[in-house]
Amino acid sequence: MAQGTVQVTHTSTSRWRRRTGEYASLAAALDAAGDGDLLTVAPGTYRENLVVQRAVTLRGPDGSPGSVRIAPADGVPLTIRSSASVHDLHLEGQDAAAPALLIEEGAPEITDIRVVTRSAAGIEVRGGARPTVRRCTVDNAAGIGIAVLDGGGGVFEECEIVAAGQAGISVRGGAHPRLEHCRVHHASGAGIAATGEHSGLEAVGCEVYEVKGAGVQITGRAVAHLTDCAVHRTTADGVTMDTDAVLTLADCRIHDIPENAIDLRSRSVLTLTRSKVGGFGRNGLSVWDPGTRVDANQCEIHDSTGDYPAVWVSDGATAVLEACRVHDVPDALFVLDRGSRVDVVDSDLTQVRNTAVSVSDGATAQLDDCRIREAATGAWFRDHGSGGTLANCTVDATQTGVIVTKGADPTIERCTVTSPAEAGFYVSAGGRGTLHGCRVTDSGGYGFHVIDGCRTSLRKCRTERCARGGYEFAEDGPQVEDCTSDESGGVRPAAADPAPEPVVRTATQTVGLLSGVPDQRPAAPAQTPEPAARSSKDVLGELDALVGLESVKREVRALTDMIEVGRRRREAGLKAASVRRHLVFTGSPGTGKTTVARLYGEILASLGVLEKGHLVEVSRVDLVGEHIGSTAIRTQEAFQRAQGGVLFIDEAYALSPEDSGRDFGREAIDTLVKLMEDQRDAVVVIVAGYTAEMERFLAVNPGVASRFSRTITFCDYLPDELLRIVEQQADEHEYRLGDGTGETLLKYFTAIPKGPAFGNGRTARQTFESMVERHAGRVAQLAEPSTDDLTLLYPDDLPELP
Repeated sequence: MAQGTVQVTHTSTSRWRRRTGEYASLAAALDAAGDGDLLTVAPGTYRENLVVQRAVTLRGPDGSPGSVRIAPADGVPLTIRSSASVHDLHLEGQDAAAPALLIEEGAPEITDIRVVTRSAAGIEVRGGARPTVRRCTVDNAAGIGIAVLDGGGGVFEECEIVAAGQAGISVRGGAHPRLEHCRVHHASGAGIAATGEHSGLEAVGCEVYEVKGAGVQITGRAVAHLTDCAVHRTTADGVTMDTDAVLTLADCRIHDIPENAIDLRSRSVLTLTRSKVGGFGRNGLSVWDPGTRVDANQCEIHDSTGDYPAVWVSDGATAVLEACRVHDVPDALFVLDRGSRVDVVDSDLTQVRNTAVSVSDGATAQLDDCRIREAATGAWFRDHGSGGTLANCTVDATQTGVIVTKGADPTIERCTVTSPAEAGFYVSAGGRGTLHGCRVTDSGGYGFHVIDGCRTSLRKCRTERCARGGYEFAEDGPQVEDCTSDESGGVRPAAADPAPEPVVRTATQTVGLLSGVPDQRPAAPAQTPEPAARSSKDVLGELDALVGLESVKREVRALTDMIEVGRRRREAGLKAASVRRHLVFTGSPGTGKTTVARLYGEILASLGVLEKGHLVEVSRVDLVGEHIGSTAIRTQEAFQRAQGGVLFIDEAYALSPEDSGRDFGREAIDTLVKLMEDQRDAVVVIVAGYTAEMERFLAVNPGVASRFSRTITFCDYLPDELLRIVEQQADEHEYRLGDGTGETLLKYFTAIPKGPAFGNGRTARQTFESMVERHAGRVAQLAEPSTDDLTLLYPDDLPELP
């Protein structure tokens, strides 16, 4: 489009009437125009660098928006140094060192300007300029969308940054603009950035999205106020603050953020009011460093998409949450490091997959009148120096209500834990704490469970309807005063039982109780006489009768002989070598590990080494809970069930997976090691699994390996041994192998694949069961089968090779 003409309408305060003139260039028209004159620009492309120094009105023609292009080869297309009015122009800049629109002085009104450029900035406001910029669009793939600097200000209304090679809007050098209903998107840097002392901005009703940097970035003592704004779909954090920044967010929405929704550090201060934070990949609120502080009131933090705490406070920072809701997150609130503190008042923490409140490394948490619901752990005070107060809080539908471990010392007052699956309050590993006026109801486990001699103080606490008992304390346990329990705290009867067992209330105190807590246990049912225990000779005879396992039999006999001779030497008054009875069984599935473990328990009982010799078989799922506190409880319970017998842990290597991450199997291992040492004479532990996996398990857990005396390897069965197992099964079930069946079975077991699905003895038994099934299908067709027909198994009864 060729360059057009410029019509200038001159105004005057004299008696002369308004006059009009036409000029061939914009520069000539501007030179001729005076304050108050109207410059109407004809459609066309103007290759000029314009400078507006008078209070004129410069506009394109009516009805043709965007038809006037100001597009010089270099330099600034349009500079304004007055309180002019500029409307309906299209600016194009090509100079990477200069802005497309530069506003240096005055209070101009700029409306419906479209800037399409590859400049340092699309629009730059500096110095004492205070423009009003309305409905302007900036597309600047090379630099900043709008830059306000060096004391500049002004108001930007309904403007849009459609692309920016750097920040969408940048404020620095003491500038202080106001943004109203602006949109910033597709910026390669931050959406809105303010930095530097005395710099600041106000934004109302603005939206930032699809930016590659942070949505909002406030740093270096800058101050910002955002009201009714939205930040979403950023590549980096939603909001970042650093180095004494101050930010107020009111009625804002920050969502769909892959990193931290809000991250602040280095003495920054955030006030968050009536705002919603959701859909974040890391932390909803991430607060770091001494002097950094967040005050959140009536806010909602929800729906994390990652595996991080919703609120993270560390390195001496402070957070205050009042009347807030945190829900549908992995962890609600983590506060850690000495000097860090959170105060939570009248807030709801719900639907938390792991821990609602975690306090560690010397941090402090104060919760007043809060409600925690549907979490794995309500509150967990983890270690020495960690503490604070829980007052008038309720904890409902958790696995464990409150956990106190490793020297942590909180004060918990007038709190109620309802319907925990495992325990209301759990204290272990040197945890302390003062519990005053607390209550636990409808626990699936204990009300108050204090182990390891922890010196917790309980005063005026109460339990009701706790399935395993209201109070369970270790010897030399807590200090207890005026605590009570209802009379229905015994184990609940199963629904199928005809009547509940009677509960006996006795005056005897549980060990460690000082006063006020009755010992509640069901009356013992009448005992039926148990069968007489077999002698070690009888049990060893059953072991010898097992097919194969010759090396296993030798190992067990050698161990049995050592124990028996040691017993006899002690009876003779001689010293006896200490024999560690814990064992490692390695080998493939189906090689008889569980059977040998059961027989080993019986042998030890017959020799007087174990009281009962029974077998308790567990695996990872029985020991590892959803959080660390429940893992310790489950492991201790399994150990308790095995008292006097053998605890057989199948696939023990699963407790220590190679890609452990945040896995909680480590605590099961640590708890096992401690219990094996503390109760070495009461329980024998056998860990079992595949050979290679168990070797790795023992190698990476030397504390476990040192507790076991020997490893017994169970080799795969040979084809002839598998045949013998089938023959034993046939004899036991009154079947016989017909002519040629044994030879066919031998070939079958030789040819069968020995891959991961091969089950050794289990495969032999399954083969026999398949033969019986095929035999039944064959014989059922006979009208009057003979005894041979009913008992003989033939080669045709074998299943197909897998």
